[in-house]
Amino acid sequence: MKSDSLKCGSRVAVWAAVCAGLVSSLVPGVAASQAWRPDKPVELVIPTGPGANNDRMIRIVQKVLQEQKLVATPISALNKPGGNQHLSVVYLMQKADPNTILLTNSTLFVNELSGISPQHYTALTPVSLLLVESNALTVSASSPLKGMRDLMDKLRANPDSVSFAMPSRGGVPHLTTAAAAKIAGLDPRKLKIVVFKTSGESITGLAGGHVDVMVSSLASVMPHVKAGTLRVLGIAAQQRRGGAAANIPTLREQGIATNGVAAWRGLHGAKGLTPAQLGFWEDALTKVVDSADWKGFLEENDLSPQFLRSRDFAKYLEGEYAFTKAVMIDVGLIK
Repeated sequence: MKSDSLKCGSRVAVWAAVCAGLVSSLVPGVAASQAWRPDKPVELVIPTGPGANNDRMIRIVQKVLQEQKLVATPISALNKPGGNQHLSVVYLMQKADPNTILLTNSTLFVNELSGISPQHYTALTPVSLLLVESNALTVSASSPLKGMRDLMDKLRANPDSVSFAMPSRGGVPHLTTAAAAKIAGLDPRKLKIVVFKTSGESITGLAGGHVDVMVSSLASVMPHVKAGTLRVLGIAAQQRRGGAAANIPTLREQGIATNGVAAWRGLHGAKGLTPAQLGFWEDALTKVVDSADWKGFLEENDLSPQFLRSRDFAKYLEGEYAFTKAVMIDVGLIK
């Protein structure tokens, strides 16, 4: 009798295991989220220096992952600036580790298209889209420029009369400005570009009268707009933003029919993440963007939630890459 009982128990255990396997194979994400978890310290890599929005964004992700115990191993946020994001991409590819995740943006496209980097964006694994920012053209509060028409009129009279502060040539702010200039009938190659390392340095240059216009994400200038020291001429977006930015007109409203190049922010892993590893990160990040901390960050910076999981993020990247390439060709940055 004892022997029969053991056999029966064994059969029950085997059947339970089989059923569990069937459930995990039939329910998307179950196997992936349960089969792998970070097994050593996690690195969240930031392609820019400390203090700016990129840094703040990743440190919120780090905080939520830790406080909600979504990751059991230690988590560090590593600033890896340099090469217009190129150094951080190389770092990720060399590590080839599922425990290392990189914050990325559309510079990933620009570097490859302009020949700065040999890495095509598909050399990384898209994990999730976090948000898409609007680019803004901003002046000091005392500037005589009141809107985009004033700016374009001044450029038509003398292209050298306006200097534009931005973090790099060929980046999203440059492409947005170039696209606006071309649509307004100007030669974008004649724009007077002044490169600053960070948005903070650009703001200092603008406030000190060293440059006329700053082109950046809307989020980076909104605290100064709210304080009354800066004023936004227009944002490159399909429609106006809400909240504190509700009174800022789009370029389209001012007769310049462009949304610019999207300033997206996403997360990538190294090439070859397994479905289980990718599933873990997708599930964990879904919880991050549902957190009060993340929602508070979006509200504080007048940003809209635009989270996409890996598959949809990959499709989004295809479209944005094609559009970015077309704009760069159109304004003479690549042939």
